[in-house]
Amino acid sequence: MREIIPIYIQIADQLREKLLQRVFDPGEQLPTETILAQQFRVNRHTIRQAIGLLRNEGWLRVERGRGTFVAARTIRYSIGKRVRYNQTLKTQGWQVRFELLRILEVSADLAISRGLEISCGDKVALVERLGFANEEPICVCSGYFPLTRFPDFFEPSHLQILETEKSISRFLYQVYGCDHIRRSTAVSARLVQPQDAILLQFSDNQPILLAESVNVDEGGNVIEYGVTRFRGDRMELFFENDLTQCH
Repeated sequence: MREIIPIYIQIADQLREKLLQRVFDPGEQLPTETILAQQFRVNRHTIRQAIGLLRNEGWLRVERGRGTFVAARTIRYSIGKRVRYNQTLKTQGWQVRFELLRILEVSADLAISRGLEISCGDKVALVERLGFANEEPICVCSGYFPLTRFPDFFEPSHLQILETEKSISRFLYQVYGCDHIRRSTAVSARLVQPQDAILLQFSDNQPILLAESVNVDEGGNVIEYGVTRFRGDRMELFFENDLTQCH
């Protein structure tokens, strides 16, 4: 006996084929449920079931009050011992660039002082950048560097290198000859803040992945406390195990 495939699954199959053929590009909005219902000659409930199936499969994302959009391809960022963000994305075929937002001296608050293991009020350098993948904004990165460790951080020649260098790791090695090793990373989910939403071209009610990292040099000295806000719909954070430590 031939199996009868539910109508909503048949519609989902047809929509999935269109997505595979790039009839709709990533980020593009789909026609409304009413229009789709007319096209497929079904009711809106059936369309809603088909969209729900494709959303669960990761093909679509639904924004309340805005509509249904084609989900963009997820970027997988491996978090291991080395801080190698640019290299990780490039190996997946993404073009990476950063836009420097600001460089300034600030006083360490409680979170910064804990991350850098310094006293509250100590002076630190803040470097904030907007990260792009294929010209799409995907993260806002705030790096805090202790000025007791880098007293000449704001030297004009150093700032010039920092403005043109894509990689913080390469900047630290080129200017200070120190390595850039990840000691710890804590990840949490929360709603995007309004200022970051504008930079990330993101809706205010959307989630981000907040990654707080403590990075050290080859001697184990803390050299950076980093706070990165990733678009939750675009990034997948993957934690690598250091197999050299297993017995």
